[in-house]
Amino acid sequence: MRHFIALLTLIFWIGGNAVAQPAAFPTKPLRIVVPNAAGGGTDAFARVVAAKLGDQLGQSVIVENKPGAQGGIGTAFGAKSAPDGHTMTLAFTSTFAVNPFVHKDLGYDPLKDFAGVALGVTQPYLIVTYPDAPYNSLQEFADFARKKTGGATFASTSSQTELIGVLFQTIVKTKMLYIPYKNATTAVVELSRGDIDVMVASLPSAIPLVKAGKLKALAVTGNKRVEALPDVKGAAESGFPEFEAKGWYGIAVPAATPQAVIQKLNQHINLVLAMPDVKASLVAAGFDIETSTPEGFTALIKQDYQRWGAVAKQQRSVQP
Repeated sequence: MRHFIALLTLIFWIGGNAVAQPAAFPTKPLRIVVPNAAGGGTDAFARVVAAKLGDQLGQSVIVENKPGAQGGIGTAFGAKSAPDGHTMTLAFTSTFAVNPFVHKDLGYDPLKDFAGVALGVTQPYLIVTYPDAPYNSLQEFADFARKKTGGATFASTSSQTELIGVLFQTIVKTKMLYIPYKNATTAVVELSRGDIDVMVASLPSAIPLVKAGKLKALAVTGNKRVEALPDVKGAAESGFPEFEAKGWYGIAVPAATPQAVIQKLNQHINLVLAMPDVKASLVAAGFDIETSTPEGFTALIKQDYQRWGAVAKQQRSVQP
C-alpha cells in the first residue's frame, strides 16, 4: 500500500511539475513594436537588435512601426498584446517616464502594464542650430536667448526633449517659445533655414547632419563628450553642470509575461549587445551601451518616472 501511495505521489508531482513548466519559447516569429516612425533613433536601435536577436532565438524578429501621439499609440498597442513574449515594445524615456505626466488617457500605465526586460542603450541629446547661427556655444546661445525680443525658439519631436528645453530655460532663467514637430525630418529642414533658433535632437538623427555641415552642434546634454562627436562639449564643460539630461532605450513586455520568458529574452538581448559589430554600430550612432537585469531596468524606469514627473508637474499642466 505504501508503494502504491508513493507511486501516486510521484505521478501527481510529475504532472504538476509539467503544468508548472513554461511552454517552449519562442514558438513563432517575434516582433518589436517601435512607437515611432522609421528612421529615428528608436527605430535604428530596434533594427540593430532585431537583426541579431532572431539568430539567437531561432525565429525571425521583425520591427513594426506604430507612430502617433508621441509614442502613445504604439506603446498602448504593446501593453495590450498577448503576454507570451512574442510581442516586445521598444520602451524609451518619453513614453515610459514623461508622457504619463503630460498627456491624459494614454491607454497604458508604464508601471502597471509592462515588465522591463532589458536596458539597451543610454544617450544624451544634442542642442543643434543652423550653420550660420550667430552663436557657437551653449553659453553664447544662453546670452542670445536672454536678449532676444519675444524669446528664442526651440524645437523637439518628443515629450522628453520638450522637457529638456524647459529644463534649460529654468537653468538660464529665460523664457523660450516651444515649437513642436511630429518628425525630425521636417524640424531639421526648418531649422537649417534658420526658421528656428535651436533644436533638442537625438544623436542618431543629428550626428550625420552635423558631420555633413547641415547643422551646427552647440553642446551635448550630458556631462561628457560623446565618442561620435569628440569636438562637441558636454553640458558641464559648457558651463552648465545642472544640464544633465539623458534618455534610454530598452525592451519591455506586457506585465503578465512569464518570468522564464523575460529571463530568456534578457539573456539573449544582452548577448546581442555584447557583439563587437553591434557595439560598433550603436557607438557610431552616439549610444552608450548599458546592459541590465530585468529588475535593474524596471528600477531605472521607476527612477526616471519620478524625476521627469517632478519636472513636468513643476513646469506645465496636463494637456487637454
